[in-house]
Amino acid sequence: MDSEELLAQLADIRLPSAISWWPPAPGWWLLAVLILVAIVFAWRAYARARDAKLLLSFALAELERCMTTYSEHASRGDKMAGLNLLNATNSVLRRVALFHNPQSEIASLSGDEWVRFLRVSSVSSAPLLDEALAAGFARGRFQRELEVDPDGLHTFAAAWIIEQYRQAGVTKRPQESTQKAPQGTEANA
Repeated sequence: MDSEELLAQLADIRLPSAISWWPPAPGWWLLAVLILVAIVFAWRAYARARDAKLLLSFALAELERCMTTYSEHASRGDKMAGLNLLNATNSVLRRVALFHNPQSEIASLSGDEWVRFLRVSSVSSAPLLDEALAAGFARGRFQRELEVDPDGLHTFAAAWIIEQYRQAGVTKRPQESTQKAPQGTEANA
């Protein structure tokens, strides 16, 4: 037999079929799962930061409402305007403190203990809490009338609130209460 006859008896070479894209290799499945997990964690972090910024803007808006109410009452010559401003600001500070420290006993703090908590819980705003404001926070709600520096009180309260939210993870400072809380709603923080 000659080599040509032998070659004629051979069958043609069959090439394998083209590789399909489906089903993907296990590495692609693992990569898809990792990407989905990363997306879920990124979304949760974004939502948490967005909610914290919203609560911060509501707290600052509530503080602005306190100042607006004070301005209205002080312009009419109300002797209780300073005391009402201090009590309203104190209420906002307590709500923020309770929101950020739900397990502690902040609600039971009063007087000098409350002032000590305000100083300890905020390093950068503690110098803004001068002795007159500290005395107002400690014993002001038991006075019949109180003279308070409204700008100093507002500056301290805003700095303290912002620092509480920064410590909780919000790093960007909001646009100084440009976003107001909707009318008729209380700021929960």
